[in-house]
Amino acid sequence: MYQTAVEPLAKGEGEVRGRLDSYTSRFGRWNELASVRRKPQRSFESSGTVYFPPELYPVAMHPLVTDCGDGRVEWLLLRRLYGYLDFTSELESSAVIPVATAISRGRSGLQLPERMKADAFKIVTDEAWHAQVSYDFAHEIELASGVPQAFPDDDPPAFVGRLGALREELPHEIRGVEAMVFAIVSETLISGILSDIPRDGRLPRSVREQVRDHAEDEGRHHVYFRSLLHHLWAALTAQERRAVGPQVPAAIHAFLEPDYARVAQDLRTLGLTSGQIEQVLAESWPKEQLARQMADASTGLVRYFAEVGALDDGKTRERFEEAGLMGHTAGEERENGHCGDR
Repeated sequence: MYQTAVEPLAKGEGEVRGRLDSYTSRFGRWNELASVRRKPQRSFESSGTVYFPPELYPVAMHPLVTDCGDGRVEWLLLRRLYGYLDFTSELESSAVIPVATAISRGRSGLQLPERMKADAFKIVTDEAWHAQVSYDFAHEIELASGVPQAFPDDDPPAFVGRLGALREELPHEIRGVEAMVFAIVSETLISGILSDIPRDGRLPRSVREQVRDHAEDEGRHHVYFRSLLHHLWAALTAQERRAVGPQVPAAIHAFLEPDYARVAQDLRTLGLTSGQIEQVLAESWPKEQLARQMADASTGLVRYFAEVGALDDGKTRERFEEAGLMGHTAGEERENGHCGDR
């Protein structure tokens, strides 16, 4: 176990890898700004009219659900809030904290500026706090609502299994890099996901405040992990880039795709048949519409991968195109005079 903990994420001789020396820290006022340093732990109060924005969880508004009364809708939206909180605790503890810890302890396999390592320690602290307050908040909601979370410890959110499958697609000699890639993906996407919830007056005030606290921290993390992408891509060999690049769309989908299994279980609990559950899932997230939504959500991230040259590789670009992620970026490249591989 200890040996695994100290193995570098990027294997090989770090000192012979490419490196960048540039880094601009966004953590100079961390003591004044970080929620763990200045914000109270939020206590749940049920002042709102919904637990979660129904527009962000379309199964709750499907006719097979709404036709059976408001109680079903309220229950599903509460379950979605539980899912968000559980996802946050799992993401921070199993995906982001291990990577930030490896960076802070000089075990990323990259040659990073010292300030970047120091800032990674602050991210570890931030993310541990996010995981803790999400965990505690969910238990407060359980006591207030009487509705249990009921997420088995051996049944984590879907992204965990998806990330494991992605790892299996990589050659053995570079496994570990996917952890950094997924941390970059999740930390640059999550700030956009969190942006609208704090402004939704239908939600309980405590929910909005907790998400706002999280979003403010994640804004700094977004900038950090965008910078980490530049350092990572500069450090990878051409062969490693050709292996890792085509897997990036899978990492994006692992983070953004709905957790169909958990949704199906909740619909089953409500009494829907297998056929009805399939119908609700298919009609709530039509494939083309979901693909567009994921493409819109990841526009900035795809641009970041284009900035570091990841899309110059033909196979990587092909995978991005197959995943429907290239629409905006392709347009921007045409405007800038670029077309296809450079």
